[in-house]
Amino acid sequence: MNEEYDVIVLGTGLTECILSGIMSVNGKKVLHMDQNPYYGGESASITPLEDLYKRFKLPGQPPASMGRGRDWNVDLIPKFLMANGQLVKMLLYTEVTRYMDFKVIEGSFVYKGGKIYKVPSTEAEALASSLMGLFEKRRFRKFLVYVANFDEKDPRTFEGIDPKKTSMRDLYKKFDLGQDVVDFTGHSLALYRTDDYLDQPCCDTINRIKLYSESLARYGKSPYLYPLYGLGELPQGFARLSAIYGGTYMLNKPIEEIIVQNGKVVGVKSEGEIARCKQLICDPSYVKDRVEKVGQVIRVICILSHPIKNTNDANSCQIIIPQNQVNRKSDIYVCMISFAHNVAAQGKYIAIVSTTVETKEPEKEIRPALELLEPIEQKFVSISDLFVPKDLGTESQIFISRAYDATTHFETTCDDIKDIYKRMTGSEFDFEEMKRKKNDIYGED
Repeated sequence: MNEEYDVIVLGTGLTECILSGIMSVNGKKVLHMDQNPYYGGESASITPLEDLYKRFKLPGQPPASMGRGRDWNVDLIPKFLMANGQLVKMLLYTEVTRYMDFKVIEGSFVYKGGKIYKVPSTEAEALASSLMGLFEKRRFRKFLVYVANFDEKDPRTFEGIDPKKTSMRDLYKKFDLGQDVVDFTGHSLALYRTDDYLDQPCCDTINRIKLYSESLARYGKSPYLYPLYGLGELPQGFARLSAIYGGTYMLNKPIEEIIVQNGKVVGVKSEGEIARCKQLICDPSYVKDRVEKVGQVIRVICILSHPIKNTNDANSCQIIIPQNQVNRKSDIYVCMISFAHNVAAQGKYIAIVSTTVETKEPEKEIRPALELLEPIEQKFVSISDLFVPKDLGTESQIFISRAYDATTHFETTCDDIKDIYKRMTGSEFDFEEMKRKKNDIYGED
């Protein structure tokens, strides 16, 4: 370990593993350490089930009705992959897809007036849906056609709006869309968690709806994918990529000190040894003095013995509870997967509820979601602080990832990866840079 590295990475969360993979592919000498004995940091999948009980300090062992403990891989952070999103692109370019298998999530649902409705995924479903009336559907369709044809680079597709100036609120008015349709579009398609976007320029929202539609078009049931054996497979896949390109991995390594000289990082001390480096990447848990808290997220892992009611017995789904349906500022999400994804014992389902904390009683805030899941066999409640770096790291060369937010997919995580990459290298992130440079010789068929 007493060596000089280009980059040292602390923590094996997804953000850290993707960055160490990219740096290794680009010829950098990388040392990657984690104080935990497992991969994944905050974004790990916990197995066996006994370990989840220990982690949440539940007394005793899981009951026999839970099946074999090692049949469980329970995500700590619930997220899906957008089928046409940036993470899928990263997986394809790096060929990390060869280590993993994915399934399409069977449906997305939205909560309205105490009931849940399927978010239409085909034109036939849209026409039959009771989410909006017939005339609203016509106007909505016109709007969707506009979005599909919209091209930032071609002003002829703008139809008189300025995508960098016109607010989304004004664009909705242009198409005469009612409040229900606006809520549905902003929260179920553009996947915003609050209504702050309404007064922002509409370009970002249009692109988010395009991402949803293009992701949906790939597989048809929903725009989301999920890896077999849980999300913990993702960081491990990228860690394997880094190792193939010479990256060194060490788990269960206590980090005693990050050594800084003249305001700049020069190395990391662990178990009395010092590894030197030019740059450091880490998650907030390693540098508590360099991050600030900007909020909290509550997540409740629920084990069920049944599919969620009114979801057509889906073995996986997402439910969005828009904020104004439950008098809140931010949406509540439910992500549900099951034994079909090799993450639970036969006949068991895992539903994870999450939202941004807004009051002093976070468990009360998520009650509407828990009511949809009854009866619940076992709950595991966590409240996590949202940390962000205090500075960009350009002086110290310490680049800190952001905590995982309450969004239901990995797009914000990928934005953070691209942002850190740019700050580290001084150049814009380019997916081409991720392409493998040689045929693998280690551990491949």
